[in-house]
Amino acid sequence: MSKAIRIDRNGGPEVLQVVDVVVGDPGPGEIRIRHKAVGLNYIDIYQRSGLYTLPMPLQMGMEASGVVEAVGEGVSHLKAGDRAAYASQPPGSYCELRVMPAKTVCRLPDAISFETGAAMMLKGLTAQYLLKRTQPQGGLNAGDFVLFHAAAGGVGLIATQWAKALGLQLIGTAGSDAKCALAKEHGAAHVINYASEDFVARVKEITGGRGVKVVYDSVGKDTWDRSLECLAPFGLMASFGNSSGPAPAFSATILNAKGLYVTRQTLFNHIATRESAQLMADDLFAAVTSGLVKIRVDQRYPLLDVAQAHRDLEARKTTGCTVLTL
Repeated sequence: MSKAIRIDRNGGPEVLQVVDVVVGDPGPGEIRIRHKAVGLNYIDIYQRSGLYTLPMPLQMGMEASGVVEAVGEGVSHLKAGDRAAYASQPPGSYCELRVMPAKTVCRLPDAISFETGAAMMLKGLTAQYLLKRTQPQGGLNAGDFVLFHAAAGGVGLIATQWAKALGLQLIGTAGSDAKCALAKEHGAAHVINYASEDFVARVKEITGGRGVKVVYDSVGKDTWDRSLECLAPFGLMASFGNSSGPAPAFSATILNAKGLYVTRQTLFNHIATRESAQLMADDLFAAVTSGLVKIRVDQRYPLLDVAQAHRDLEARKTTGCTVLTL
């Protein structure tokens, strides 16, 4: 038996239920893993609220770390006793024990703690594909300006460090002076408090009027239109989230004036194969174990207090990464 967090309908944090589930043996291509820590992500909010529609009942959660208990037929990259971490579909990580597909589960280096492993996979792999795989025309080179919204969040604090290591001039936005200071501390070249400053005007000032080569936007509705104004000619608008609501519909003709590009990305397209997932994870593990990227775990909640964790995340009370403890 395992404690798990499940919803039977979409709604607010109150729909999250603690249930007992029976966990069996892994089938072909699967593993059984006992969790040590579970990651919390904004995609969990989208799934719980119904912004992303999934079949019910739904066991929540997209990332965790733990110890492999058993492997099914055909699984060769993991064995019982391995320390492991993952960001994976289908959801189901809000639990003590689960059977799941092995494809995107990776062995966790001994130098990385279970808590860090649980906090870093979805957010770290997201930062990896954004900076390394989601690039504007001509790529990104040292000295280039990029705009990163929600720079004090879990993905943002990883991306600011990685961008600095790559020599990029990352302009980070956040909703308070304290969050801006946190982003600056982690490597943002410039910071903008979008609650009190006009971020378009500040971006133009910082870049000498030219604009940035790419905008990385997980906020959506509240930032979309004005973010397009921040782009240099042939710049890329890279949407990867909707924390303020979905980005509005738009006419492609608004891209004409500067020849802009637009893309909507998701991690699970990038880790769709075992080979791609491992290559990206290896890059992330190397960045963390070398000290290039440090993972901040700023909030911890017992798994059974997950409803409060959701409330705090939605209220933008959190910074860095949050883990659910077991």
